[in-house]
Amino acid sequence: MKQSNVLVVDDEKEIADFIELYLKNENYEVFKYYSGAGALECVKQEQIDLAILDVMLPDIDGFEILKEIRKDHNFPVIMLTAKTASMDKINGLTLGADDYIEKPFEPLELMARVKAQLRRFIRYNDGSGQSSEDTLEIAGLVLNRNTHQCLYGEEEVTLTPLEFSILWILTKNKGKVISSENLFEQVWKEKYFKNNNNTVMVHIRHLREKLGEVMGHKELIKTVWGVGYKVEE
Repeated sequence: MKQSNVLVVDDEKEIADFIELYLKNENYEVFKYYSGAGALECVKQEQIDLAILDVMLPDIDGFEILKEIRKDHNFPVIMLTAKTASMDKINGLTLGADDYIEKPFEPLELMARVKAQLRRFIRYNDGSGQSSEDTLEIAGLVLNRNTHQCLYGEEEVTLTPLEFSILWILTKNKGKVISSENLFEQVWKEKYFKNNNNTVMVHIRHLREKLGEVMGHKELIKTVWGVGYKVEE
């Protein structure tokens, strides 16, 4: 199996070095930076499979790096945020982050999240073996689980792995209401807690915005208040 390349960006040298140590112990190739400029150049030159970005950096903040990454890449991004900075989490998710972890954090928890995100990303991008069960169609959208593509006519909708997972689950259950709890546990593979509802809401909103850009006024994802979400033709 190909060795995964992980970008680590944190201006706190001790934290960046600490993360690098744990990642290397798991046999990941690590590209480490203490500022944003070098990290952006790295993304242009290297094939990155996952990024771990601190929000607060001395030159370019983590949100700006995330926005630049999302212009051309859909690899997973995990944001590092201060424990009380709830707006950082919301901003990061809105801009396309796949996960966040609060400082201070347990290194084993970070490693577990890295592995989960990489498994999801690799599974959706391996392009191996396709069957009718690997494609879904709804309202002019075509989803391909093997190539991780979402097409509307000839136009591709660029989705993060989490966004694709949400849309796939809703489309596979077309017409059925999927609760936020069910959606979270299927997509994030973690136990649902009440505050996770905001995480689901932010991803749904971001997904709607992307679909709206190609589908116009047609709103594919419906909210069933107090219950969950569904998609209909």
